[in-house]
Order: sequence, then C-alpha cells, then structure tokens
Amino acid sequence: MKNPFKNILIAPLNWGLGHATRCIPIIKELEKNGWNPIIASDGAALSLLKKEFPHLLALELPSYNIEYSEKARNLKWKLLKNSPKTMMAVWNEKKTVSNWVSKYNLCGIISDNRMGVYSKKIPSVYITHQLTVLSGKTTWLTTAIHRFFIENFTECWIPDMKDSVNLTGILGHIKNTTLKLQYIGILSRFEKQNLPKKYDLMVVLSGPEPQRTMLEEKLINELQHYKSNAIFIKGKVEMEQKIEVVNNITYYNFMQTEQLERTFNESEIVLCRSGYTSIMDIAKLNKKAFFIPTSGQYEQKYLAKRNKKFGFSPYCKLNNFTIGKLEEVNLYKGFQNVQFPNINWQALFSIFEKQ
Repeated sequence: MKNPFKNILIAPLNWGLGHATRCIPIIKELEKNGWNPIIASDGAALSLLKKEFPHLLALELPSYNIEYSEKARNLKWKLLKNSPKTMMAVWNEKKTVSNWVSKYNLCGIISDNRMGVYSKKIPSVYITHQLTVLSGKTTWLTTAIHRFFIENFTECWIPDMKDSVNLTGILGHIKNTTLKLQYIGILSRFEKQNLPKKYDLMVVLSGPEPQRTMLEEKLINELQHYKSNAIFIKGKVEMEQKIEVVNNITYYNFMQTEQLERTFNESEIVLCRSGYTSIMDIAKLNKKAFFIPTSGQYEQKYLAKRNKKFGFSPYCKLNNFTIGKLEEVNLYKGFQNVQFPNINWQALFSIFEKQ
C-alpha cells in the first residue's frame, strides 16, 4: 500500500516537450525510492506524461498561453505583450497549488520552470538550466525577474555539472548569489545501448508552434534529396501513434520513451533543435548531431554556438539549412567521449524528509 504521506507534486512547464521529458527520469526515480509522484501540467506536456505514466494521478494547471511568432525579431515583443497573461497564470497556479497541498497531502513539490508551483509550507524545488535568461539587450531584466521567482523556492536544481566541464556555460553558472543551488548532473530519460545501426539519420522535432511546423515543412522538403535510411519523429503528441513510410524515410507523429531510446541508439546522426533537453539526451547517448536553433530563442543560439566552439557539433539557421550541410557533422567529434557522473537521487530526495 502506498504511503499517503509521501506524495510529491511534479509540474513541468508546457513549452515544447523538453521540460516534460526531462521530468520522466525524476518521476521514475521518485517511484523507485518510495515516493508517490503526482503529475501536473497542461497541454502537450500533460498529454505526454499521461501516456508515459497512465497509472499516476494527473492534474491540470492553468496554461501560460505562450505564443510564438513566425519571425524571430517579433518573438521577444510578443512574449512581453503576453506577459500579463503569463503572470495571471502564475498567480492562478499558485492559488491552485495552495489548495492541492492539503487536498492531496503533499510533502514536497518539484517544479520545472513553473514559477507559481511552490508552497512555503513544504519543501519546494525549482528545476532550471537558465539562471541567466538571455534576451539580447533585456537580458538583465529577464534574468532579474527569473531569479526573483526562484527565490521563492526551497532549493534550485540545475541539470548540469558545477565544474568547468559542463553543458550550459553562462546560462547555468553564476557568481555571488544567495540562491540555494544544487548542480544535480545531466538529466536524461535515456541510457546508452550498443545496438546495430538501423538509421543513418534521425530527425527529432520539438518546440512550440508555429516554429515546430515550419521546421517540419522545411526538413521534409530537404529530405527528398536524402538517399540513406532516415527516421523522422514529428513531436506531435496525439491520441494514437501514426507511422508512414515514404521511400527511404519512416515518419512517426510521436514515440514514447522506450521506443525513442532504442531509435536514438540505432541512429548515427541526430538532426534537431538545440534545446537543452535535446543536448542532454544526445550527450548522454554519446551521439553526433546537427542543430537548428529556434528562431528568436537566444538560449538555443547560444548553446548551438557553444557546442560548435568546443568541437561537438555544427549548426545553422533554418533558412540556411540544406541536406548537404549534414556532411559537416563528420568534421566534429560529437559527444562520443563525454562521460557524466550518476545522479545521487537519494541525496536529492532527502530534502522532502526535512519537514
């Protein structure tokens, strides 16, 4: 019988699928260590986690109503324009979570970038890799706002290493802070397997609309000129899995963790966005990759540039991509010799014992 005094709420932001997918290993480890995870999110993120964990209680939180623009130069201003809606959602989720603490007898909270999902009554953890939020000339402002919200949490977990060998650079490393930071290591739901190669190229799409669809359309058009075996995962979480084979390319609307892990291990090169969760997955699996940063996302452009600088992987803008650019991957070392320490889950979860 489950212990009713070990309920942990885990709530990822619904912005693409990265926040939700990197919570999957946390949910699994909570269960392994005797805790009872309760899932909370909205939209595609909630749908994905409900498919992964149909046996767990799943709750819906107010949407942040994050809207993307087609043009990069309009993104920052669109996000600023929508900020009152976002702040209202943060306020509403804070009230919702306050009720849930007693209703579901919560003894802890883990929030992945949901700024209102915390309680002063129980240990509340915030997960982020962006202690510095890049936004061009307004970086100082977006960073200050983010850190203001992080201060409300008992502890902040950064999915990276603290030392000089790390994946986030200036995003996840700051000096002279009062924030209670814990560098927990690389957070990925996948494990490396030695499987025979099945695909020369694996395309994995993610991110909010309309940018995801723009990337899908561009890559489908370019892959008409690709002669080797490829698998294309569109990142569209729908009721049923759909498979379509066109010549040498196999298309999926989505895959769940076990199938996706196997496909990663069977693929030689990965083509995807330079979102941080994708980078962690590729690094954990020691793969080679080509990145296409989301237009207007300073964070993804920074990470793509940083990986190129250190010789890990090439990148380019969406409009500049052609299938021939994949040949550049052979000039980079990839993440094939990068090793990461295991996460000490028992030590991390001990924060919830301190009530």
